[in-house]
Amino acid sequence: MHSQLVVSLSGIGPQTLDRCADLAAALDPRQVPLSLLVAPRELGKAQEWVRHRTSLGDAVVLHGLGQRRLPAYEAGLLLMGARLQMDAIGLKADTFAPRRCVASPGTLIALAKHRFQRCADAHAVREVGSGLATLGRLHALTERTSFGELRSLALVYAAARSARRGGLTRITVDARDLHRPGARQAVLDAVDIALAHDAAPTTYVKLPSPRLASAA
Repeated sequence: MHSQLVVSLSGIGPQTLDRCADLAAALDPRQVPLSLLVAPRELGKAQEWVRHRTSLGDAVVLHGLGQRRLPAYEAGLLLMGARLQMDAIGLKADTFAPRRCVASPGTLIALAKHRFQRCADAHAVREVGSGLATLGRLHALTERTSFGELRSLALVYAAARSARRGGLTRITVDARDLHRPGARQAVLDAVDIALAHDAAPTTYVKLPSPRLASAA
């Protein structure tokens, strides 16, 4: 069973725009689209770049609501506010990725109420309505306080192991980390080794339903 590869990018904003564009330009020849984790309030002038990237095949994913115990009512208000901000800048999203990679039960209830289709958390991509999930651990460069060769190798080995096993391989990067020496290359190396194991690039938005996968 071949793996599917999703590469996501967060931390998109005016201060990181050059790094975001550089990573996207490096992935384009590899035919690897990005899932753009967007916090609309933080985009600023980067919104034009996000719109351009969606025209090239990248996907927009709403990013936010990292509180572990956020109740459904409060989560719903925050989601409504974020949707209004997205509408104001001409962006749409029916897929959600929580900050800190954990969605509270209240957030999941609110996502269903507001007709989101998917939630991508630390361990799986979940269908909000059915609760079915495509399992796949998120592999990331997460420690900003210390970054070096060992962390790069850990990301590459994790991507290789996941792609060999089949299923879903997920690589994520925070644009704010891309200024660190070796971070960009580590992400590209992880992508390359997943592709070498025949992982098929896709986005969270285009990921097949778990119901289709189980029926195959």
